[in-house]
Amino acid sequence: MGNVSASAPGKCILFGEHAVVYGQPAVAVAVEQRIHVSIQSESDSGDEWKLDGMTFDPLRHPHVAALRQRLWQVEQGAPSLSIRVSGNIPPASGLGSSAALSVAACAALRTGRGRWFNQQPEPSQPSTWAEGYSHQFNTDIAYDASRSISAERKGEAGLHMHYLTDSSVVDTDECALLGHAVEAMAQGGRASPMDASTCAHGGIVLLSDTIESNADYLYTRSLKMEDGQRTWHLHSITPPQGSDDVYLVIGNTGIHAPTSEQVAKVAAALKKNPNRMKEIETIGLIARRGIQSLLEGDFDSVGRAMSENQLMLKGLGVSCPELENLIRAASPSSLGAKLTGAGGGGCMIALTRHPKQTSEAIELAGGRTLISKFGNHGLRVDSSRGLPLWHCGDIE
Repeated sequence: MGNVSASAPGKCILFGEHAVVYGQPAVAVAVEQRIHVSIQSESDSGDEWKLDGMTFDPLRHPHVAALRQRLWQVEQGAPSLSIRVSGNIPPASGLGSSAALSVAACAALRTGRGRWFNQQPEPSQPSTWAEGYSHQFNTDIAYDASRSISAERKGEAGLHMHYLTDSSVVDTDECALLGHAVEAMAQGGRASPMDASTCAHGGIVLLSDTIESNADYLYTRSLKMEDGQRTWHLHSITPPQGSDDVYLVIGNTGIHAPTSEQVAKVAAALKKNPNRMKEIETIGLIARRGIQSLLEGDFDSVGRAMSENQLMLKGLGVSCPELENLIRAASPSSLGAKLTGAGGGGCMIALTRHPKQTSEAIELAGGRTLISKFGNHGLRVDSSRGLPLWHCGDIE
């Protein structure tokens, strides 16, 4: 039996959460904490998957179920898998645990499956792929929950001429794209690509409503929502000078707050009172100032933007007394502090030059802390053996 192990980092958002769903800019950073996913083939074919030793329940694990639908189809003869998930990212805490799981699982499945090419294999060039997902060609299928076959390409582009299976076939864009697709499915059709892209690429990711000239452009994502289509342009930011001297201290309230519920709460508030969209736009303006400060390496101003962002998020109703308590405790020793993620519980973050002092203050206020630096690695395949786990053959 072969196996593959892959991992991806969690993330925290410096500014822009919730508003990013409505096309406003935001910035996220990959944290040191990671989710690890290991898969092992169990039999020739079948759908009797195991997850951490238990029978896999698609309703309890919709992200994994959606990835199986897109990458590991039983009807095409895919073998059963035993999956193990571990890591040090607390769930439902605003740190991107589900996105990290999705991205790492995608990398593991792609490695185990391999990839067909329509010409001499060039894994980093989607134009040579005979099947797969990329922003460089039609991506609608990735978001189609009713679709249960592989993303085969059409015409000569779909000719299965060469087959390759090793970690080189893993594509960061593909993992980020599928991660976003399954996040959107799990959140009722509303999700920005921020979490999945940050967990896949690592480092610092800027999401904007325009292509920025002072950051490295990655790709553009679009998603149809019930109130219109959203488009986001994603970029990578090189950690600025001085980032080695600042830390992110993460304070966990211990309250689980599912992202989908908080996203739906904001959507309902905006539907009830459309004038509240001005609050979303204000968060966008704050994020824009914070982005410029980050690019300049002005971390004092970055911290102020974070704190201003928190005031707006509190006004939207997505903070809670427990988060506010930890933010107050962290503020005296920090450059800025705010909730991170969807809110309603979960975690807050503090940008600080005194991580030990800030961490102790948060813990004295009842939170549990993690400490992270900037510029952490993104998705990686940690090990593989006995490949391919499934030779999927030609797609008719």
